[in-house]
Amino acid sequence: MLRDGSNVNAGIPSDLVRSGDDEEVEASVAKFLTIGYGDRSGYERTRAEVRDAAHTHDAWLLERGAVMAIAGTPIQVRNHDDGGVTTEGSAYMRSDLPIAGFALIEADSPEQAVDLVSHTPCAVAYGVVEVWPLINPSGD
Repeated sequence: MLRDGSNVNAGIPSDLVRSGDDEEVEASVAKFLTIGYGDRSGYERTRAEVRDAAHTHDAWLLERGAVMAIAGTPIQVRNHDDGGVTTEGSAYMRSDLPIAGFALIEADSPEQAVDLVSHTPCAVAYGVVEVWPLINPSGD
């Protein structure tokens, strides 16, 4: 349950939700890909002290091992039916806000991942941050 009373696990398949009762699961750390969306106007209308605190929070996330990057120009890659590679210099996905950056974070649970990114610049400056649990295809 999040601070606002909403369920952080909404939309996550039940077999991927971690249970607080399972000590083995509690001991493991999961990786989450975060995508921050935001624009200059939202950033500029956010109070300076809130922005400064958000950048301090990002620096703390980096110190604890997060990998962060500002989004550059994307390249779409296609090789349909292995018939030849074509590329296009633009984003495939569309949103109301541009993608501002990405981070790879570690957290004990989806709830903790949400808490960790809830104080980042995109989250506080009228943007949004998506938290994507990364699932190892080998099951390890």
